[in-house]
Amino acid sequence: MSPAVHPATLADVEDAARTLDGVAYRTPVHTTRALSELAGVRVLLKCENLQRSGSFKVRGAYVRMARLSDAEKARGVVAASAGNHAQGVALGAAELGIRAVVYMPEDAALPKVAATREYGAEVRLVGSTVDEALAAAAGEAERTGAVMIHPFDHVDVIAGQGTVGLEILEQVPDVGTVLVPLGGGGLVAGIATALAERAPHVRVVAVQAVRAASWPVSLEAGRPTSVRLQSTMADGIAVGTPGRVTFEALDRLGVEVRTVTEEETSRALLMVAERAKLVVEPAGAVGVAALLADPAAFSGGGTVVPVLSGGNVDPLVLLRALRHGLAAAGRYLQLRVRLDDRPGALAGLLEAIAGAGGNIMHIDHARTDIDLSIDEAWVQMQLETKGPEHCDLVVDRLRAAGYRVVAT
Repeated sequence: MSPAVHPATLADVEDAARTLDGVAYRTPVHTTRALSELAGVRVLLKCENLQRSGSFKVRGAYVRMARLSDAEKARGVVAASAGNHAQGVALGAAELGIRAVVYMPEDAALPKVAATREYGAEVRLVGSTVDEALAAAAGEAERTGAVMIHPFDHVDVIAGQGTVGLEILEQVPDVGTVLVPLGGGGLVAGIATALAERAPHVRVVAVQAVRAASWPVSLEAGRPTSVRLQSTMADGIAVGTPGRVTFEALDRLGVEVRTVTEEETSRALLMVAERAKLVVEPAGAVGVAALLADPAAFSGGGTVVPVLSGGNVDPLVLLRALRHGLAAAGRYLQLRVRLDDRPGALAGLLEAIAGAGGNIMHIDHARTDIDLSIDEAWVQMQLETKGPEHCDLVVDRLRAAGYRVVAT
């Protein structure tokens, strides 16, 4: 029989805030006029992407380790993570003078591995998933007596993450809704715990990637339930099974859970980068994604505060995600144009596209399609545009000029 779950309380969160004083940053809230206008409600961004170690994780990790006994600290700590928790544990352990061993998947992003090592932790690359790294870390703890620092499923970790909620209440007195990325549930559980007692009128909405949506299934089943994860750009919240402690908190507090698609996440990432001038990892943008996907659901209830949970993103992943966001926002246009295969025909087409303000990024010919006559070719292109209206303009201009266009 599993031991009883002892939930975190407001007193735990307030004590965690005192523990973190001088350690974690009091991260700013940023006004974003563009996002507020798009959503039709005042929006302020809670910037945990500007936190020490690049995410909120240092809060819970430090509180958990600070509350260890001297004997436990002497044995060291062990953790497993693909990135943010690894860096939070490494930084917190360095601050407390504790030896830390962190297991990371073999394909973990190189910048995250390097940052974890630079904070002073010993990094060991094991397996291809976080679950395999967790198993290796648990084995290390059993063999050596080192204390396992779980990324989310512990009362002290939840209490540390809950300090984000206390700061929001102080910084945004008229807050009506807080949108929080949801993976294992530590951040949501902490914020919901703080707000349930301090400001029960504030709505807490947890947001998960639809390709890693273990929480809706679990809440419906009434217990933590595992799901098969699909590939998602929001890898920082891709957790296949909710924790016992976090599940109890979200279930008891009645936290609303929403999911967002890859397209919605990439558009939010683009919006935050382009209009708020902030670098955020995809997992950190899902709250903004939920707001943009259904702004009417959050109107009329006070200021909306999406928590940007982290900014530790591999530049290559950021590049791919932003390209995805540009496509989702209608800033790329895929065309097939049926063209007479004769000298000068392609030059005329390119001139027409330039006249419509399209910028060609990629072009290719296909002459072997069964639908083509022997003197015809398909010209396949990817254009950079200024948005959906410009896409329509380019297509209309080409068709008006007599081109046979298929938008793909």
